[in-house]
Amino acid sequence: MPPRKQQKLAKSHRSTLSLQKTEVVIHVYDLLPPGRISSTLWFLGTSLLHSGVVINGKEYAYGGHDRRGVTGVYWTRPKTEPPGGTFKCEILQGFTLSPQSEIDTIIRDASQEFLGTAYNLLTKNCNHFTAYLCMKLTGRPGPGWLNRAASIGVALPCVVPREWIEAPDFDTADGELLDEDDDRADERSRMLRSSSEQPRLVDQKAKKPRGRAAEEIDWNSEDERRGGGNGKGKGKAPARDSAGRSLPAAERAPTS
Repeated sequence: MPPRKQQKLAKSHRSTLSLQKTEVVIHVYDLLPPGRISSTLWFLGTSLLHSGVVINGKEYAYGGHDRRGVTGVYWTRPKTEPPGGTFKCEILQGFTLSPQSEIDTIIRDASQEFLGTAYNLLTKNCNHFTAYLCMKLTGRPGPGWLNRAASIGVALPCVVPREWIEAPDFDTADGELLDEDDDRADERSRMLRSSSEQPRLVDQKAKKPRGRAAEEIDWNSEDERRGGGNGKGKGKAPARDSAGRSLPAAERAPTS
């Protein structure tokens, strides 16, 4: 039988292993196309931003869709830029001492709290989700400036530029058409979205709706879904948030 001192050391070593830290990192993306306006707003800390929380090699984010009772929380490969978005920076939010099983439970609880149909560009968006998940994991919400544009939109809805709420899909911030390089970049983004690295909903357990409900969310193609509907295919109505605003492509969650 080993001496008591060795037993205590072994027990202490096991306790240290059980309290291994897991990094919690925030990735931030600018949803306004490159230009003078986006540069100025980024400098002022009031740009239209998308964010995700990176934990153990997966980036978790939140978006809207039309499927009732289905989460809007999804994960993707870290630094996968959303449609129209540009990666800007990463922030080490902190660490969690929670074991993986507890982290999984926190993420599942968050997925139930943030349903796709509850998404709101001003009051319940991806940055609200980031703050919520960071608080649960580290005891601190994400930086307040992530949602500054939305906060201003809530306080002063009549003076907020439309671009702060609905990011343009095809024009730059200066009103110029995208060049061929941007078109090729968008094509690469579409190819990524159709690959095995495309975003996946967290704990997707809901059965596919039938009948009329299925018609409301069924699309002719992935491009049509990301475009929010074209008025011709199965997905006739554009994707909208809980207040009826049109959703930018970057803020639309996958439906599977």
